[in-house]
Amino acid sequence: MDTSLFFGQMGTALAIGLAAVGSALGCGIAGQSAAGAWAKDAKAGKGIRFIYVILVALPITQTLYGMIVMNGIAEKLAVAGAHGGLLFGIGLATGLGELLSAWMQGAIGAAGCRMLSESDGKGFALVIIAMGIAESVGLLVFVFMRGPLGTIVVGG
Repeated sequence: MDTSLFFGQMGTALAIGLAAVGSALGCGIAGQSAAGAWAKDAKAGKGIRFIYVILVALPITQTLYGMIVMNGIAEKLAVAGAHGGLLFGIGLATGLGELLSAWMQGAIGAAGCRMLSESDGKGFALVIIAMGIAESVGLLVFVFMRGPLGTIVVGG
């Protein structure tokens, strides 16, 4: 197997794989906190709040960004001989950026679940804004890594 093609293929796997790990970590962290908040709210006789589910779900988007970059890399594998290193770097940078963005977004969501539980649901918009800031890191990585992919011409 051509080494450059191998690196290009690794780039596809890293883009989606690391992004998915980050989403799983972020959703898991926020989910644990949401479960604790639901238990606390139920014990106090309060209603179970759906807004915690929103905070748990937000880190999933980074997997979507990783998948889109993965597909972009896969489209360029035909010319991996000349660009295998670049494709690998794009995949690695995308994967790591999305992993950390989703992980930290989940940590913010976890803190938000606790805050919302203790404040009787006040401050939800502020939690969403904070999570949106972490999301913007994932979006920037996605946009910046799509740029170099556009410079690789297939069949030309």
